[in-house]
Amino acid sequence: MTAPDTAVGPLPRIERTGSAFRLLVDERPFFMRGGELGNSAAHRPYLESRWDRLVSLGLNAIIAPATWELIEPVEGEFDWTSVDELIEDAAAHGMRIVLLWFGSWKNSMSSYAPEWVKTDTARFPRCRDRNGRALEILTPFSDSNRDADARAFAALMAHLREVDTARTVIMVQVENEIGIMPEARDYGPLAEAAYDGSEDEEVFMARAFARYVEVVARAGRAELALPLFVNAALIRPGATPGQYPGAGPLPHLAEVWREYAPTIDFLAPDIYFPNFAEWAARYATPENPLFIPEALRSVDASVNALYAFGEHSALGFAAFGIENIGSPADAMLAASYELLRQLEPLLADAAGTGRSRGLLPPHGAHRPPHRVALGGYTLSVDYERLVPPGLADGVINEADDRPDSATLLPAGAIVIQTGDDEFIIAGTGVTVTFEPRPVDGASAGILRCDEGGFDDDGRWRTLRRLNGDETHQGRHVRLVPGQFSMQRVALYRYR
Repeated sequence: MTAPDTAVGPLPRIERTGSAFRLLVDERPFFMRGGELGNSAAHRPYLESRWDRLVSLGLNAIIAPATWELIEPVEGEFDWTSVDELIEDAAAHGMRIVLLWFGSWKNSMSSYAPEWVKTDTARFPRCRDRNGRALEILTPFSDSNRDADARAFAALMAHLREVDTARTVIMVQVENEIGIMPEARDYGPLAEAAYDGSEDEEVFMARAFARYVEVVARAGRAELALPLFVNAALIRPGATPGQYPGAGPLPHLAEVWREYAPTIDFLAPDIYFPNFAEWAARYATPENPLFIPEALRSVDASVNALYAFGEHSALGFAAFGIENIGSPADAMLAASYELLRQLEPLLADAAGTGRSRGLLPPHGAHRPPHRVALGGYTLSVDYERLVPPGLADGVINEADDRPDSATLLPAGAIVIQTGDDEFIIAGTGVTVTFEPRPVDGASAGILRCDEGGFDDDGRWRTLRRLNGDETHQGRHVRLVPGQFSMQRVALYRYR
């Protein structure tokens, strides 16, 4: 690949704004509407017929691996074909790239290490279980393992510096879902020499992994200062270390990872569990921006994305295996991403100000209406996950006798305060009523409610004025389940 004959643009970076973070690309806020490719999908012949579909989903970025085994098939000899073709093709389709370094570990295993590493177990030792049996996991206690990985990663970042002058690659993940299974720790000789039994086994391993990653990340950062992050496979309820990839960048180990891998800019969760909001909140902290590189590609991906941006000013969201997303999840994600595209200027203005919220059904048993404070009001939110009968066909907003096996639709939204008594609400399957704060005897009424959206110049365009049945005679704002829409509502107070 020949370096483009263009000036080198500014490097992407992460900055804090108020209480939130934002990703800047070309010095402008970039909200990543992403999709992560399957592990074996990032090949030109395989993707050639799939790019148009990825574009139709509304993606502005793909998340894709760069694998050590393809890049350095012979020690010290590098083949950049897979990386260069990916950059060329993504740029040709108007997309940025988050590059995943599949180096020493991928989902805890070392399956992406080159053959010359895999077959020389004396030079590149493995973790071992308590019975002394070698695991398919490179030990983080080996300098030889670490330094070989660091040299390859530094070469990758140096190559990006030389060829990717258009800044198609905007962030890089270092390794993938680091951890150890099925043991809680390594019992190999190097680990045994380092372990004195005085600390928790998972903390012991987390410190070793983080130190290893720090050397790799620092070697890459010296070549090109792109944002770097690590991702975590989350813990199933009741699982103990060894039953999940233990010692990875999990919330209870975040301080260890920040201390021993300071070159890493943030920790990211791969959220495949239904309690999406709970996991997102554990990563969206004052020290850590929220970025979700992997999520289940179900119909709920559409509203989980809205929630992440609205509630936590997320850097980005990506459903996994995006090239294989099926119907109706694909249409719903595309509709959600279109709302996000239109809302980008408002999201940029609201980041870190407390003027945006995400709405998502609380996980677990039935609860009273979800109550959210925003802009001088309390919003009471109900969620509808079944298509109700039409007005002339039945009663709206009341329970019916459909079976529990009925297909559930996604329900969730973003709410952005745009004025003292004005809000934008975008999403699907939510009904919102408003109560003034503090409670002083006044009631909130709907002054006007318009359905529409923003054009490419950021101007609001009204599709229709809503009233009557559509607002329950002025009582609420309702986004119909099964459809993605945007409404602009102005409130007034009366006694």
